[in-house]
This record gives sequence, structure tokens and C-alpha cells, in this order.
Amino acid sequence: MKNVDDLIESAAELAERGLSKGEIADELNVSRETASWLVERSGGTEPREEPETRGKPADIHVDWSAVGRDSARLSYVSQAMADLLRKQGEGIDLTVGIEKAGAPLATMVGRELDTDLCSYAPRKHQWEEGDIDDLGGSFSRNFAQIRDRECYVIDDTITSGTTMKETIQAIREQGGEPVACVVLVDKQGVEELEGVPVYSLVQVIPVGSEE
Repeated sequence: MKNVDDLIESAAELAERGLSKGEIADELNVSRETASWLVERSGGTEPREEPETRGKPADIHVDWSAVGRDSARLSYVSQAMADLLRKQGEGIDLTVGIEKAGAPLATMVGRELDTDLCSYAPRKHQWEEGDIDDLGGSFSRNFAQIRDRECYVIDDTITSGTTMKETIQAIREQGGEPVACVVLVDKQGVEELEGVPVYSLVQVIPVGSEE
């Protein structure tokens, strides 16, 4: 994808396939607000005006498909992510991947660190409009369960940090404790969330003049 028009077209295709706006946000690595804006534009209507913001939402699109579509490249990147975790805790035997894109990364990281694999579907995948707090995420029964264990948490991108915070809280509700989180790209430049250290291969930090 090279420009906003490509993103709008992709959002339209995903919406036609029945994906929720939350899932579209996940697929395009943008915020939920940006996903709504893209979908509304793709439908030929002007997006709803937000207070003091009448243009495009402030966001950064991250396209890491060159890595994701090649198993060897994915393995190399996951090795680097695993390396960031090696000194974080001892005897950790569980890696939690945040669906969708975090799951394949967590699989590779878990293999590198010799851990079990857990998969978490965040509530944003059900989100269309309204209060996302009314929705709930879930751990897949097809993978390992938390069972009061310490664990690592893996995702591809941090946009606002909301999904990572939700996952940390969900793990704790199951009696587990995240030792560290790692992502490919961090768009917020965070060092910790909910008291858990966060590591990234790349940090994207917007720089602009103050008005």
C-alpha cells in the first residue's frame, strides 16, 4: 500500500467481506477511529466530523506484509523478538499471541523460546460502533490455557496500547502474570503498560511543531 487511497480501497474490500471495523483496524494496523474514517470514505460519504479535527485522523499505517508473507523472514524477525525476551524472567513456559497478526509471531517466538502457545482474541474484533467496553475478548480453547502461569505477550503493532492493556488484564483475570510484552512496531513509544515492560523492534515517534 502506497497511499491513503489504497488504504480506503482495502478498507472497502474488507468491509464487503463482512469484517467489523475493529477487525479492519487490526488488518490495516491502524486505530479504530482511523478504520471508521477509511470505511466511511470508502462508502462515498464524508466521515463524521470530530471536535477540532475535520481532516484525516492522525495515525500511521504500518505495512509489514513483506515479512508476514514469507515464512523465513517471519522466522528471522521472530528470532529478534525472542532475543528481546531472553533475559525477562526465568522458567517462562507460555507465550500469548494476540490475534490475528500476533498469533503467527507468537508461534515463532514460542518455538524459539521453547514455550507453550496461547491465543487471545481481543474485543475490538467484535467492535463496530459504540462503547467497546461492553464487549469481551476470549482465549482460544484450541491452544494452551493460562493456568496461573507467567507468560510473554506478543503482538505486531501497538497503536494506542488499548489492546495490549486489555490482554494483560485478561491474563491476570485468569490468574496469570505477563512478564514482558514485545511487538514489531510501537507507534506510541511506550516503555510499560499496566506495570509490564514493553519491547519493540521499531519505535515510530511522530515529530511535529507545537502550535
